[in-house]
Amino acid sequence: MPKVNPSLALATVIVDELIRHGVTDVVLCPGSRSAPFAYAVHAADQEGRLRLHVRVDERSAAFTALGLAKASRVPVPVITTSGTAVANLYPAVLEASQASVPMIVISADRPAELRGTGANQTTDQVKLFGRTTRWFHETATPERREDQNGTWRSVVGRAIAESRGLPSGDPGPVHLNIPLREPLVPTDDSEPWPESLEGREMGQPWLSLRAPHSHPPAVTGPGIAPVPRTLVVLGDLPDPNQASELSELAAAAGWPLIAEPFGRYHRSRVSPHGPLLLSAADWLDANRPERVLIGGRVTLSRDIGRLIRHPDVSVEVVTPLTTWADAAHVVRRVHDWADIERSHSAVAGCVDRAWAAAWRKAGAAVGPEADKVIDGSWPSGLAVAATVAHHLPASGGLYVGSSNSVRDLDLGRDPQRFAKDVVLVANRGLAGIDGTVSSAIGLALSRPGLTTAALMGDLTFLHDSNGLLIGPDEPVPDLTIVVVNDDGGGIFGTLEQGRPELAASLERVFSTPTRTRIADLCAAHGIEHELVTDRERLAERVAHPSKGIHVVEVPIARDGQRGLREQLYAAAAKALA
Repeated sequence: MPKVNPSLALATVIVDELIRHGVTDVVLCPGSRSAPFAYAVHAADQEGRLRLHVRVDERSAAFTALGLAKASRVPVPVITTSGTAVANLYPAVLEASQASVPMIVISADRPAELRGTGANQTTDQVKLFGRTTRWFHETATPERREDQNGTWRSVVGRAIAESRGLPSGDPGPVHLNIPLREPLVPTDDSEPWPESLEGREMGQPWLSLRAPHSHPPAVTGPGIAPVPRTLVVLGDLPDPNQASELSELAAAAGWPLIAEPFGRYHRSRVSPHGPLLLSAADWLDANRPERVLIGGRVTLSRDIGRLIRHPDVSVEVVTPLTTWADAAHVVRRVHDWADIERSHSAVAGCVDRAWAAAWRKAGAAVGPEADKVIDGSWPSGLAVAATVAHHLPASGGLYVGSSNSVRDLDLGRDPQRFAKDVVLVANRGLAGIDGTVSSAIGLALSRPGLTTAALMGDLTFLHDSNGLLIGPDEPVPDLTIVVVNDDGGGIFGTLEQGRPELAASLERVFSTPTRTRIADLCAAHGIEHELVTDRERLAERVAHPSKGIHVVEVPIARDGQRGLREQLYAAAAKALA
């Protein structure tokens, strides 16, 4: 039997069992109480059993874990010491919960005898994240006794299952709180451990989990009906690959498809500049769908909201989760995701062909006019977003910041100009600007050998500049971060706060300029920086990036963005008149 102390025995077993369940990456924050886990994951990294990422900022660490799991869908543990370290994970845990991203929080804690005594770095960590996590469990404090190995390994299996939404829930974060007593470092114990710490034979996990495809849900009901005038709207889905399933159903039926920019699928089926079609009120009145079929959360276009609230439009949702989005309270029917596959033959070719042709012709008419406005607006957020999206190489990845960047991408890109197999993701669970740099780094780390870029505004970049705090011994991805710098929160100029009569308060309390020199900030972190003012140079940097992390800063004017979008809407209306 090995000679280990209780805290190190528990940490070693938990890390081993995580690996047996397919965990490939762990994010670790330094700390004393969590030291047993630090030794365990470092040893596993040295043995080549997993890849370790050390971060000194817990908030960045958690968003790195989120980015690693966003597209891979493999749970990523983030390990912290006790106290405020755990609380700093909260923004990423909230995002993972709302976006259904698998994540495992492992927080070290003081044992029961030190709680409530004023002991250093001790607070109440029990269910600290409330109902945000899919599952919470606190282990017993490890002791030198028998009958613990199976318990520890079983807990890991349950945590993995809950984080992946198995067998019948939704993916998301789980929280393991683990009280540990000293010694917290390796010791030369004289006594061998009283039981075997080995896992099951042949590297098998202690608990076998059933994958979703091994237990398909019972099929009941009529499925998705063949309504001829159906508009399919594709929003943000938990798994980027799920977008292809709904787009293929739309193609089989012949229904027009409007999509937010997220996911990985064959984008040639998407109506170009779809949001602009919905903004042309007169044209939409003449070509309104009878039904809107929505997949995923739709959060970017107010015109979609107006469409689904129309009394003559029936709204249905298809969801891969146990819940669905319905902020407008208009959904009449909810379909299980399995209904997509089994409805193909029922809806095949059912579209009203003349009506669908009108949608195709409208997209073809709006596209050139929209491109003229966008191309002529350089440098603008719309032009930068379009340039980045249209020059990503095949199998490229793009992480998009919230606020103006994702809206510029939604309006500015032509889905039919995307390269094959591009995956596009964002933190749309709560749509905050938190952790975008770290999340993008996590995505890039999960896709070694593939081109990855990020698109964000200056405030989003500055809000998570600690994401660049990566030590010299850590894995560093290849990532191009495009920062659209309008020195502040330009989105507010396009919202109600940007109306001319409210201009007196806009600059200080909404636009919030910082005048931060991004080049100097990058230099402090040893990150390559380039100021780009030429569209062709930006396209070159995106299509043929250099190795490592580098920042491409594109300065634009903050004023005029409201007028530019109005010009774009007017061009679409004119093209469809």
